[in-house]
Amino acid sequence: MLRATIIFLAVYAGLVVSKRHRPLVAWLGIGIALVVGALRPWEIVTGINWNVIGIFAGSLILAELFIFSRVPETLSDHLINRSANVGIAFLFIVAFASVISIFMDNVVTVLITAPIALQLARKAGVSPVAVIVGLAISSNLQGMAILIGDTPSMILAARMRMNFLDFFVYKNSGLPGIFWIVQLGAVAGFVVLYLFVKDNKHKPQHMVITPVRSWMPVWLIVILIVALSFAMWIDEEFTWYGGTVCMVIGLAGMIWYGRRRCLADARQLVLGINWDTVLFLAAVFVLVYMLERRGTVDALVARLSVLSGVSPFIIFTIVVWFSVLVSAFVDNVPYITAMLPVVIGFSKTMAMRPELLVFGVLIGSCLGGNITPIGASANLVAVGILEREGRHVSFGSFVRIGLPFTVAATVVAYLALWLIYH
Repeated sequence: MLRATIIFLAVYAGLVVSKRHRPLVAWLGIGIALVVGALRPWEIVTGINWNVIGIFAGSLILAELFIFSRVPETLSDHLINRSANVGIAFLFIVAFASVISIFMDNVVTVLITAPIALQLARKAGVSPVAVIVGLAISSNLQGMAILIGDTPSMILAARMRMNFLDFFVYKNSGLPGIFWIVQLGAVAGFVVLYLFVKDNKHKPQHMVITPVRSWMPVWLIVILIVALSFAMWIDEEFTWYGGTVCMVIGLAGMIWYGRRRCLADARQLVLGINWDTVLFLAAVFVLVYMLERRGTVDALVARLSVLSGVSPFIIFTIVVWFSVLVSAFVDNVPYITAMLPVVIGFSKTMAMRPELLVFGVLIGSCLGGNITPIGASANLVAVGILEREGRHVSFGSFVRIGLPFTVAATVVAYLALWLIYH
């Protein structure tokens, strides 16, 4: 147990220092664990949640096809042309990015929508900083709303055996799922963003409508959502169906793309997918599995029993805001993967509903990354885009937008979560 714990903490420290080489750091930790006997070779295979890997990989393929379709640009052009002023147009773009990020990776969402926002800012002669930062932090928020939105949601679904519909109505209990709680937080966050763009009151210039290449990727996403809605009847334990559906539809999309373009283009599209994140996610699953098998998680839960006399609301508050604080500086994927088994075990000793704490970890870890430019990959991408435009974004200027957004969204979401699930 000691060796497993030391290796995990060393990997975690390595991820803080080197965000660009996350898969290398994580798999190096696995290699060391094998050498010192903290991990057995077959546990590399059994420790990976292949269902989540399939969901993530299939979603990445569909995201690339969605970019190729040019549907996002077309819809956003229509939204801008119908805006009363530039400030409202900026909010429309952020809202549109939020919708896209519900279904695909946050980094991809920023890459899709940032050029549109930059074009509007250039034509209006205003700074794009607030809207580009807004794209990133809103995408991070909405990414946790449904099963296929972002990695933490997939990890949560795997741990809690949640299917696609459980994010809307939890486990047929009639209680609102995490999707609706996220939307309440989003409303609060949008109020904050409005304060940063409300002074841009002049009429935006007319945008030339980008022609759609194909609606097929949109239909594939619709088919995916419909297919995933049947998971509760086909794969109640969330072990294989989601990953299989996502990969099958993703491969069908690749075949369509290859026939429409050519085999070389299809190969290039596959190579352009962010496979590093897939490798990193697989490694995190193995490392946390190692902690569970070696008894680290059980030992930590036992230590937390000293809080047995503390008010459940205080515990819930600590879990949420501690997650916010940690995720402001550290990648939330290893954090949430490691924390979920801990809070689930702890909730049993406290006779609390596990949903309260696990949803609290999800909200805190996903929103905490919005505070700083290093808190989430989408933030780093947004800052990089602005730097290429000659707009330097300091750590403090990012926090000036990200912190009030995070506080407003988190307060609303965490209070709503407590009122519904306590």
